[in-house]
Amino acid sequence: MIGLSAAIGLLPAVASAGPTLDKIKARGTIKVGVGTTPGFFAPGSDGRWKGFFVDFGRALAITTLGDPDKVEFTNSSPQQRLPALQAGEFDVLLSGVTVTITRAFQLGFHFGPTVFYDGQGLLVRKDLGVSQAADLDGATIGVQSGTTGELNIADFFRKSGHKFTPVTIEDTGEFINALESGRVDAITQDSSDLIGKRTQLKKPDDYVVLPERLSKEPLAPAVAGGDDRWLELVNWTVYATVQAEEWGITQANVDEFLKSDDPAIQRFLGVDPSLAQAINLDPKWAYNIVKTVGNYGEIFDRSLKPLGWERGYNRLWKDGGLLYSPPFR
Repeated sequence: MIGLSAAIGLLPAVASAGPTLDKIKARGTIKVGVGTTPGFFAPGSDGRWKGFFVDFGRALAITTLGDPDKVEFTNSSPQQRLPALQAGEFDVLLSGVTVTITRAFQLGFHFGPTVFYDGQGLLVRKDLGVSQAADLDGATIGVQSGTTGELNIADFFRKSGHKFTPVTIEDTGEFINALESGRVDAITQDSSDLIGKRTQLKKPDDYVVLPERLSKEPLAPAVAGGDDRWLELVNWTVYATVQAEEWGITQANVDEFLKSDDPAIQRFLGVDPSLAQAINLDPKWAYNIVKTVGNYGEIFDRSLKPLGWERGYNRLWKDGGLLYSPPFR
C-alpha cells in the first residue's frame, strides 16, 4: 500500500469541519451522554464527573476544542440514551453502548472503536449456592429494558433448555432494589455494570457476579449517522490513547518523548506538525490528551483497577489482548 499512501499524501487537507464539529465549536462544549456506574461514569462529591468513559469524553474535548473541561456530561438511562442521540441531544454517547448490527442498520448509528470488551453476566445472592448460570433453572431474573440483556438472557435459557421468569425493570435504582428485596433471585446486565452495581448494595459481600459471560458486549462510542468527519475524530481520539500505550508514552514521561528521534513519535506528539496540519488538527492534540488524561492503560488503571478489574481482553494486542491502533501516518 506504499504507493497509495504516497498518493494520498499529495492530496490537499480536508477543509470541511463537518456539521457536528461546527455545532460544537459554535456552542463551545461537547454534549456527552453517560450512565451512572462507579468506575465508568459517576459524579464525584464535588459534582465533577469522573470515570473510564468520562476520560474519553474529556479526551474528545481536547481533540476538538483544546480544553478537557469544555464538555457537558448528562446521565441518560438505557431507555433514553439512543433516542436522545437520534434526536441530537448528544454529540456522542459514551454510556457503555454495545455495538450491534440492528443499531447500525435499523437505527442508523455509527460506532467508534471498541473501548471496553465486555460480556453479559449475572449478579446473584450467595445464599442461592449457584456457581454457574445453568444452576438458575426456574429462577426469577431481573432484566433492564432497553438493553441487549433482554434478548441475551432469553437466548441463553432457550439454548440451555432451562426456564426462568424474567422481570423487566426500567428504573436503574429499582434494578438494585429488586435484588436486595428478594423480588428477583438475580439480575443480569453487562458485567461492567454489575460489578459497579454490586458496590452500591448495602451488603455487597452477600452477592457475587458469576464468572461466566453469556454474550459478547463490545462497548464503543456511538454517534448519529451522516457525519463522517465527526466519526473519524472520535475514532482517532480513542486510537491516540491506545497508540500512546503501545509506545510507552505516559502522563509522566510524555515531555521526555518530545525529544525522541523516532519520526512517527515526532508526528504523533506534534514535534513534526505535518501530520496534524494535513488533517486540520492542533499539532499538540495527541500530546495534550496523554498529558491530561493519560494513555489507555492509565485511564483503565485509574478508574477500574480499584474495583478489581483486570485488563483481560482489554490489554494491548502485543500483550494478548484485543486493543490495536491503526498507524498514525
